[in-house]
Amino acid sequence: MLTHPILDEINTLKLTGMHKALSEQLNMPEVESMDFMARLGLMVDRETSERANRRLQTRLKKAKLRQQACFEDIDFRTPRGLDKQLILSLASCDWIKKANNILLTGATGTGKSYLACALAHKSCLEGHTVRYMRLPRLMEEIGIARADGSYGRLMMDLARTDLIILDDWGLAAMTKPQRNDLLEILEDRNGLKSTIVTSQLPVEAWHEYIGDPTLADAILDRLVHSAYKINLKGESMRKKNSTLTIKKHPAE
Repeated sequence: MLTHPILDEINTLKLTGMHKALSEQLNMPEVESMDFMARLGLMVDRETSERANRRLQTRLKKAKLRQQACFEDIDFRTPRGLDKQLILSLASCDWIKKANNILLTGATGTGKSYLACALAHKSCLEGHTVRYMRLPRLMEEIGIARADGSYGRLMMDLARTDLIILDDWGLAAMTKPQRNDLLEILEDRNGLKSTIVTSQLPVEAWHEYIGDPTLADAILDRLVHSAYKINLKGESMRKKNSTLTIKKHPAE
């Protein structure tokens, strides 16, 4: 039997995993001792693995995570009020299945964004769709979408995403239209999808930050009550991990 036409047909069907597996088998001297079902099983396993990896890469590309963070690399040694047992319990991503939220607060540099991206990366590995956004940039993007007619599509995309990260919450004041847009986003997700928020402001200050008491009540009602609250403390991780050495002048 001619193998090259078969390989070409497998390639045409876009079965890249099976194509690689069969090509490798043809170069294995011991392949003749394997029965048909064993060889087929190896090819199917390879195809399944290749497809799963492609889907993962697609999810990670769409997520646009700010940092290349890995759950296994989370620093539990540096004292910053991080509850290791709680963080490890979040690795199963059951909180996403239950549509819970996570609120990460603390001073700048304490690792909020890294932790959020690590949780998001783990979520991608578990098959969930993710999107990372800085809240100020998202507000700008929504304004542009409203102007060019893509507002509905953007809001639908956000509503369908399993996990969204709203980073840098509280850095810039919001206008009334932006408050309304934020409420719409959270209303679409309430009880259905999960949201991670990172902020330098303590949760207790969010009501004042939002500004409008009525909208603030509505926004926080949909965000806070079903959320894990993690407050990071300590000095800046950037300062701790900095490799820059400042040399003092001899006269100092």
